[in-house]
Amino acid sequence: MMLRPRQKLFVERSLAALDTHRNTLGVAPTAAGKTIMLSAVAGELVRDTNAKACVLAHRDELTDQNQTKFARLNPAISTSVLDANTKSWDGQVTFAMAPTLSRAANLDAMPVLDLLVIDEAHHAIAESYRRIIDRTLQRNPSARIFGVTATPNRGDKKGLRDVFNNVADQIRIAELIASGHLVMPRTFVIDVGVQDELKKVRRVASDFDMGAVDAIMNKSPVTDAVISNWKEKAGNRQTVVFCSTVDHARNVAAAFNAEGVSASLVHGDMGDADRKATLAAYDRGEIQVITNVAVLTEGWDHPPTSCVVLLRPSSYKSTMIQMVGRGLRTVNPEEYPSVVKTDCIILDFGTSSLIHGSLEQDVDLDGREVTGDAPTKTCPSCEAQVPAAVMECPLCGHVWERECEDRGSDTLGHFVMTEIDLLARSSFEWVDLHGDGAALVANGFTAWAGVFFLNGRWYGIGGTQGKPARLLGVGEEMVCLAAADDWLNNNESDESAHKTKAWLRQPATERQLAWLPPECRMDFSLTRYRASALLTFRFNRERIRNLVFGAEKAQFAVAA
Repeated sequence: MMLRPRQKLFVERSLAALDTHRNTLGVAPTAAGKTIMLSAVAGELVRDTNAKACVLAHRDELTDQNQTKFARLNPAISTSVLDANTKSWDGQVTFAMAPTLSRAANLDAMPVLDLLVIDEAHHAIAESYRRIIDRTLQRNPSARIFGVTATPNRGDKKGLRDVFNNVADQIRIAELIASGHLVMPRTFVIDVGVQDELKKVRRVASDFDMGAVDAIMNKSPVTDAVISNWKEKAGNRQTVVFCSTVDHARNVAAAFNAEGVSASLVHGDMGDADRKATLAAYDRGEIQVITNVAVLTEGWDHPPTSCVVLLRPSSYKSTMIQMVGRGLRTVNPEEYPSVVKTDCIILDFGTSSLIHGSLEQDVDLDGREVTGDAPTKTCPSCEAQVPAAVMECPLCGHVWERECEDRGSDTLGHFVMTEIDLLARSSFEWVDLHGDGAALVANGFTAWAGVFFLNGRWYGIGGTQGKPARLLGVGEEMVCLAAADDWLNNNESDESAHKTKAWLRQPATERQLAWLPPECRMDFSLTRYRASALLTFRFNRERIRNLVFGAEKAQFAVAA
């Protein structure tokens, strides 16, 4: 297993910051691969040493996920688990549940640590986490503290400065969209006649007064206008709707159902079984629209969701981005064979986009360097060193004002981003099989991947030795390329990523030529690597055709 080039850069910057400051925070959104990156940092720091490390998480599934991915990336490093059922420090790296480790008896049994890694590091200032961090530093003042999170800005306005005094790196959402790891958002801010009223709603504690928002938004004419706009812009899409109150969410769901659109509600007071049953029905496609109040903001993903409706303003930009993020994941065609997702429509009927600036502006890459040392600036409020492109300090919440920002526009432009050439950045050499860009193949030692264009859509396919090829992606070229490149990263190692190897440019061998069509013998420029790509396609052509035409047939059947 190997890292994407951007992941390697994140790891390098994190290691450099830990070496300088002995603590650092890395910010990485959904689809960045933060578990892989924290595993790479931890592995690099303890490999070939006697150092002891602990990786903290707050949920069982995260502990299991972190241990599994760490072992894949660092198979020679021993691991152990400390949770409610097992309490072992036998491994060089222990994966611990923070609520369990924070208990006095378990802290007393904790060995001296050289490295403490905190997943979902926005929890780091919670009392339970602070007991663990403080005990770690008491026993070893030189211990390194490394945190990773997608959402560094907490809703309670408490900064992370007490634990981290710098930010090593921030992978921005635009980078993942540009590289094909998230889909493109298409945002519309729509005023249904209540925007002026919403702008007058006051903040109460950490957010806007949702009772006041409900009084404005929870009205039949407003809901009717919302549904009319939704039908016009996103009527065939699975949709998640964020409302102000439970009563508001219930009424919106009822209004969708009255219009013949299947809709259901989930809320915090539902029983666990009822909530799971509702979400399962949505996952199966039996429900098209699901409404909620802050229940689905984080910790929930349904990749086929391709429309997000905001019927409430958000005091915090991080909350707005979390809500929008529910619709940006790409789709695995093996899990959802009839779904093709190329973008996500965001319908903002509130004022979040006007308050915080559009998502497009927030994740713009203009001026951001992606190689070399990360450009930084000093936060004027807490004096932390943060990446220069950050507009909101992840540690204390200070906001830098944007120059020439048009906050009054109701119509958002197209997503602004810097194009990333995935083929150039890939660790593998991609071969254009026919010279028209419609079929690309790359080989490792044990795996291969390809992207193929047919009838207006791209298809990503990957295979390994001894196993049949599988469908990796359907839709946009960059999404399929990202899926195919990740397939190679997951199945190969740095040693097999032979993009720069000299033998790539050596002439094709006689044995290769014997398997290729006769005209290849007259192509004296044919290299050994291009020949291997052509052979990969030839040996797998029937399976590739079956996968592509099968996927196209499944999509056609749904459309019909």
